[in-house]
Amino acid sequence: MNKIKVFSGTSNLKLSKSICKKLKLPLGKLEIKRFNDGEIFVEVDESVRGSNAYVIQSTSSPVNENLMELFIIVDALKRAAVNEITAVIPYFGYSRQDRKVTDRSPITARLVCDLLIKSGIKKVVTMDLHAGQIQGFFDIPVDHLYSSPIAINYIKKKFKNKDFIIASPDAGGMERARAFAKKLNDADLAMTDKRRPAPNIAEITNVIGNVEDKNVILIDDLIDTGGTAVKSAQALMNAGAKSVSMFCTHGVLSGQALKNIENSCIDELIITDTIDNQEKLKKSNKIKVLTVSSLIAEAIGRIVKNKSISQLFS
Repeated sequence: MNKIKVFSGTSNLKLSKSICKKLKLPLGKLEIKRFNDGEIFVEVDESVRGSNAYVIQSTSSPVNENLMELFIIVDALKRAAVNEITAVIPYFGYSRQDRKVTDRSPITARLVCDLLIKSGIKKVVTMDLHAGQIQGFFDIPVDHLYSSPIAINYIKKKFKNKDFIIASPDAGGMERARAFAKKLNDADLAMTDKRRPAPNIAEITNVIGNVEDKNVILIDDLIDTGGTAVKSAQALMNAGAKSVSMFCTHGVLSGQALKNIENSCIDELIITDTIDNQEKLKKSNKIKVLTVSSLIAEAIGRIVKNKSISQLFS
């Protein structure tokens, strides 16, 4: 590990420090500051010549600021003569724009992938992409991690000796929900039928599956405004569920999300720390945060030693 350097942008320093602690490596020294007009300046404050650099940066809100900061960090490291740069992006912003939704709309996820490659990145490590096919937008190796082992351990402890069922808020998430159900002793599955007439607006029409007198655990990759989660939970309760909890890897939680969750019938929202919003979460008693630092640290260690990543999830 002596040729490895780990650096962090400002989007999630707490997670980066935790990853470094588990890797038993110091966090690399960077000076990152903003000029008065908003321009970002980065300077590498240690020798990196010939090393392999890992840059940890979630492209969460402010998305464009954090993305640009990542590009500039990579450029600074490249010009400081590093051997190879791997971008560790726990939350991959723009992942919901993975296809054309109208005739003249962009595929922004592909554009971001192209820009990351152009910046000089040689490998990417990311977690629970909104759309798995985004891996195919890269012409470089991508290690796609899953938070499911951490979530499943928590669910097993919390719902031990309880009658529970796994549910998806829409048809698109059924594959994810089915994978969870399989690892939870082939738990039963349900789904709410969602229609989205406009961005961040969801309509739940009915529940598919028997949830009566069951503790339902909704599974999704991210929660943004919370509109879909709240409506899905209410539909499940109306269908006879005993309780509704929810697990989402990425707690985007924009707008009135916290208020929506607090005023909903959701018992507990379980998220991970891929996005740093700990200050915001202090206002809520319903949200539980699990850390993915051990998982990411283990993945980095395996990459360095050329060991299998898939064994982490088998």
